[in-house]
Amino acid sequence: MTLDHARALDAADPLATMRARFTLPDGVIYLDGNSLGALPAATPAAIADATTRQWGERLIRSWNEGWIDAPVRLGGKIAPLIGARADEVIVGDSTSASLFKALVAAVREAARIDPARRVVLSEAGNFPTDLHVAEGAVACVPGASLRVVPRGEVEVALGPDVAVLMLTHVHYKTAARWDMAAVTAAAHRAGALMLWDLSHSAGAVAIDLDGAGADLAVGCTYKYLNGGPGAPAYLYVATRWQDRLASPLSGWMGHAEPFAFADGYVPAPGMKRWLAGTPSVLGMAALEVGLDLWAGIDRAAVWAKSAALWDIMAEAGAAAGLECVTDADPARRGSHISFRHPHAYELAQALIAEGVIGDFRAPDILRLGLT
Repeated sequence: MTLDHARALDAADPLATMRARFTLPDGVIYLDGNSLGALPAATPAAIADATTRQWGERLIRSWNEGWIDAPVRLGGKIAPLIGARADEVIVGDSTSASLFKALVAAVREAARIDPARRVVLSEAGNFPTDLHVAEGAVACVPGASLRVVPRGEVEVALGPDVAVLMLTHVHYKTAARWDMAAVTAAAHRAGALMLWDLSHSAGAVAIDLDGAGADLAVGCTYKYLNGGPGAPAYLYVATRWQDRLASPLSGWMGHAEPFAFADGYVPAPGMKRWLAGTPSVLGMAALEVGLDLWAGIDRAAVWAKSAALWDIMAEAGAAAGLECVTDADPARRGSHISFRHPHAYELAQALIAEGVIGDFRAPDILRLGLT
């Protein structure tokens, strides 16, 4: 790869105009969208409108002018990116809170169907918060437990006591990607429900939850979906489970008639039952801008560009003597490339000093995001 070749690729890039839709400092090459997505240029104005006009001028009337519908509306905008129906996705809470609700509900239902099924199965080295949340979730179900096994032993560990298999679609360190359809099918053959964390894959690779037969999924929106730091997360529940699973965190926004202010709780139909407290209006205002960037975009072109950039980075890393720990097969990886080096932290800091922002993950991984 030469500089002239790289410039020629830029000139022929069908996505080149997208650069102007983000705000980035001059002289910065940002390769950390896998940790925090860049700021969409339209986001500051959207937040300003949400505060000065919607809140400042319209006041409480804004609840009837788009605020109350935001969790459902934004869920519908995420749905095409994850291969779901609009009525299978809702936005609200954090990824951790959404995962907790999904896990507890799934384990309770699995145990109701078969009292022997009370195990949440996951892989060692999964994103830590997923395992932390799972520990808390199983503590809420009598007799439930968390079982963690090496990646290569996951399918073998799908025994008759497993209620839910919980995996992260794309690994946060190595970018290794599970075959969603194959693993989901294996879980179902074993009688378990399948729950995917899409935090490192939504907006980065093609996803087809419905096609794969997934049961539940969660994901953050501040990485490849550019919702901003702390942006609300989303929850997916397959249609077949929506009337069978009960959220363990019932709140007024999940009530069938929230403004009836009744003492007793009656869950709303569909995905609204997964809401609990009042939604984060300002966070959703920022997120909606990031989601609207996808309108009219050829997603296949985004995936193809990511794969092409990966090849360039792999070549450069090899020339520099770095060990690539990410699979060379684009079907088996996400949209970041990871190199192992004993001084990965120092390498990351040296790159940042030169205006190339990637990141480091302990103990020895340098990550570069490519979407």
